[in-house]
Amino acid sequence: MEIGFGDAILIVGALLAVAAALSGAMHGTVLSISVLSVALGIVLAATGVVSVDAGDRAIVDLIELALILTLFSDGLFVERELLRVHWGPVTRAIVVAMPITLLLLGVAAQAIFPTLTWAEAFLLAAVLTPTDPVVTSTVVTAQRVPAIVRHTLNLESGLNDGLALPFVLFFLILAQPGGDAGTGAAKLLGEAAFGVVVGIALGVAGGRLHHHLPGGGITARYEGIYAVGFGLAAFGVADVTFGNGLIAAFVAGIVMGVVEHEIPEAFVEFAENVSAIFQVITFFVFGALIVATGYHGDIWRLVLFILVALLVARPAAILLAFINSRLPRAQKLFIAWFGPKGVASMLFALFVLKSQVGDSGPIFDIAAVTILCSIVAHGLTDTLGANWVDRRMRR
Repeated sequence: MEIGFGDAILIVGALLAVAAALSGAMHGTVLSISVLSVALGIVLAATGVVSVDAGDRAIVDLIELALILTLFSDGLFVERELLRVHWGPVTRAIVVAMPITLLLLGVAAQAIFPTLTWAEAFLLAAVLTPTDPVVTSTVVTAQRVPAIVRHTLNLESGLNDGLALPFVLFFLILAQPGGDAGTGAAKLLGEAAFGVVVGIALGVAGGRLHHHLPGGGITARYEGIYAVGFGLAAFGVADVTFGNGLIAAFVAGIVMGVVEHEIPEAFVEFAENVSAIFQVITFFVFGALIVATGYHGDIWRLVLFILVALLVARPAAILLAFINSRLPRAQKLFIAWFGPKGVASMLFALFVLKSQVGDSGPIFDIAAVTILCSIVAHGLTDTLGANWVDRRMRR
């Protein structure tokens, strides 16, 4: 049924209150806020309490805003993580494992779903390549997980959202009617380059101006708002001109952190609160979207692809990338398993749904169910995994 503004606010308010109220009870258990939010969205949509239209522009705007905030805070976080010394595993995960994951997923998608073209198959793969630590918050915060593992998963997820975006846009152009690889690559390169320029310019401006503002500078309570303002402005400037706004926001976060180290520290608490709100809502809406769109293909093909995506592509890519690495086997296996799909993949899937790609509906449906299974599987195993690697390392 259709719901009014008051009803929507009631549902969102209750969702946020329940999620916050249960956060303590779920901490250290196999449950997580992401699992709760997606499950509630599915239940309320399936029972007819809420109705979500996949073509509603407000849905895309909501998830896009969540991704902008995620990318910008990822950029700030990346700068802080760069100060650490464990660069070997991160480089392997980004430079080697990410392309292998994309390749394996693309080949698997085309083999399992023969109705997809090669461009559409690799578009689906690009959508599902990024990882999201929000789904497995225990993994990246628990002190019992080795620091090098937490650092690797944190920095990998912080970088691969922005790095996967050009691949998604490229295959999106290529998969649309009349798509040309040369033209698409040139267009994408130009938009990405301008987005980088905008991000650098506003990142430098925001960092440099921080200590030179009138009235003694920014008060402590507005530090985070100041940083977010520049992140949103970077996206806006690039988006209303001819650049890529998401890349601009990501680069602005990195550059602002490099120029002014105090901003990331002040931004952390504010970013966590703002991002948590949008992520809870996003997971809820995505759960409702899965019910609204459904899946109408062969179930066995979908199940097989999900198994390949979760149990083969990511683990194989990581284990290949970490050959001859000094990491203990337990840590390699831990990193190989925890590659959950989250907010970035949700938005990329919605981009595909709103595009002119011939099989945009099936691609979205496959991606949506895969993301759902990833959220459940990884969300339910984060605490178990943290306990497992802790026991193995103690031995």
